[in-house]
Amino acid sequence: MRRVRTSELIPGMITAEDVYNYTGQLILPKGLTLTDKAITRLEFYSILSVRINDSAAEELEVAEDNRSHSERIRESVEFKKFQESFDENLQSFKDSINDIVDLNAKIDTDAMLTNTLAILSEATSSYHAFDMLHNMRQYDDLTFAHSMNVALICNIFSQWLKWPEQEQNLLTLCGLLHDIGKLKIPDSIIKKPDRLTDDEYKIIKTHTVEGFHILKSRNINSHIMNSALMHHEKCDGTGYPLGLSADKIDRYAKAVAIADVYDAMTSARIYRGPLCPFRVIEIFESEGLQKYDPEYILVFLENIVNTYIHNEVLLSDNRVASVAFINKQQLSKPIVKCGDDIIDLSKEDDLHIDAIL
Repeated sequence: MRRVRTSELIPGMITAEDVYNYTGQLILPKGLTLTDKAITRLEFYSILSVRINDSAAEELEVAEDNRSHSERIRESVEFKKFQESFDENLQSFKDSINDIVDLNAKIDTDAMLTNTLAILSEATSSYHAFDMLHNMRQYDDLTFAHSMNVALICNIFSQWLKWPEQEQNLLTLCGLLHDIGKLKIPDSIIKKPDRLTDDEYKIIKTHTVEGFHILKSRNINSHIMNSALMHHEKCDGTGYPLGLSADKIDRYAKAVAIADVYDAMTSARIYRGPLCPFRVIEIFESEGLQKYDPEYILVFLENIVNTYIHNEVLLSDNRVASVAFINKQQLSKPIVKCGDDIIDLSKEDDLHIDAIL
């Protein structure tokens, strides 16, 4: 029996002890043959090393793995299944929404929910699902893929909020249908390769009301309708279309608003590349308590940052580091490991994370 660092584990090794996290939760049992999924689980729970059965380890040639955390995720069997399921259900979702808008078809929320949850079934935990979503940024669809992303984020978010399963499912549907009104906006505006003019922006803002009317004509849950209407409202009253204050905004719409902005800002757009998630987190930290419900935004940000533990990042001085620990007082500036150095970014005014590698 010998102790092996988690970063050096390979599938086929056998655990020689029960593995617990720091709160005493059993992560992996003794005698388990490791798989990519099991090793990823250890990484998500920040398990630095485990004891491995020597006889099993000797039969395996342990080669140095220089892949980044993201590379390991993208090359895993689990990610490939996740991506395949995403692609299949995205096409089904696109067909359904087009039929609803163009042919006045019925909205089958049960089928939509089943298909969406099937994607998440490929993940071992909410953190694992988010880690795979981090690596699903090749889509340039500004409506359908975004809506699917927001639905998946909403489902994970609702778990972090500890909502009951029925409410988790409802929030997932709110995320899935929040942008349905964009199908009423001309493609020339939706797909414009430049920034929108003031007049074009006024037109695109009507997607909230358009979506509400599409959904109102069906027998559908009021929270789903309200999320389509209110997901651009802000708690300080600066949002649209109605300029509602916090107590007037549907609580489901409040959660969708956070997922919507996070996905939009961390995804590429025709006129710009994706923003670094830590930059987005910094924006949320500076504006979030005014514009978003504090009960929701604080839970979202803390859990989001935790999903980036172990990821390699590019620092503003062009050094490569890995995220080691989170600063709860300044989530956008974690503690990183750079070679043999440990750097607390919260104490470095001129140093920040420029990109996730």
